[in-house]
Amino acid sequence: MPVRRVRFVWPEDQDPIWTRREPELAIAANAVSLLMPHAEPYVVASVRGNLDDLRDSDPDLASRASAYATQEAQHHGQHRRFNDILTIRYPGLSKVDKVTAWVFAFLRRRSNRFGLAFAAGFECIAFTAARWVDRRARLLRDGDPTAVTLFMWHLAEEVEHKSVAWDVYQGVAGAGWRSRLRYAWATWVAGVVLAGCAFIGTWVMLWNEGRWWRPDAHLRLALWSVSFIFVALPAMVVSALPGHHPDKLADPPGLAHWLEHFDPETGTVPEWALP
Repeated sequence: MPVRRVRFVWPEDQDPIWTRREPELAIAANAVSLLMPHAEPYVVASVRGNLDDLRDSDPDLASRASAYATQEAQHHGQHRRFNDILTIRYPGLSKVDKVTAWVFAFLRRRSNRFGLAFAAGFECIAFTAARWVDRRARLLRDGDPTAVTLFMWHLAEEVEHKSVAWDVYQGVAGAGWRSRLRYAWATWVAGVVLAGCAFIGTWVMLWNEGRWWRPDAHLRLALWSVSFIFVALPAMVVSALPGHHPDKLADPPGLAHWLEHFDPETGTVPEWALP
């Protein structure tokens, strides 16, 4: 699994509403971006905490886990730079950031096995998000190329490493019913945390953009939320059943080969564009 050190250059006047055709989509995606500097360091720390043992018991998985952790570190680093733009435009997001930091500080006090289960559940939800976006890629048409590429690069790598956190969790916790229950609980917690924090961030940006009082804005967000739940909830349930493995999930076709065009010399991937 390759490690890509992608660099995004943001102009000083970057518009946070990076797709004016679907402004609520940009707002919702931005709210998810705010989570990344907190959620991804937590899952990275949970996986890295077991690398020494894995190097002795399963060197191949240890290598994959190390690359996974590096990919995730790249994600939250790039999202943090983008989030700086958001917090300048919407000062109220700094309070949302503090609440999110408190939530993940609390989660860090849980056991390492819970952290690994959370990481595996988090990756299940991220993979589901990639499939949801891939099926609705038309919504990104005419969006700012750099912003769209940031989010699609992130989702494409989530697809690429969809099974790593799961394999590490299984290697550490085993495949018994206690392990499954812990995973199911941690996946539910991951879903609630991600949805709750993203919900608050979305409200702050809607208010600042003057879209809070527009019924059509809330209707679009509600429809997208319901459609995502209908995709994510079955995947979360199935992932906790005996015999499940993430490799059984079909990858989104639109993201399958895009990362093959990464240029390591310039640290760029091709700008995402619909055919």
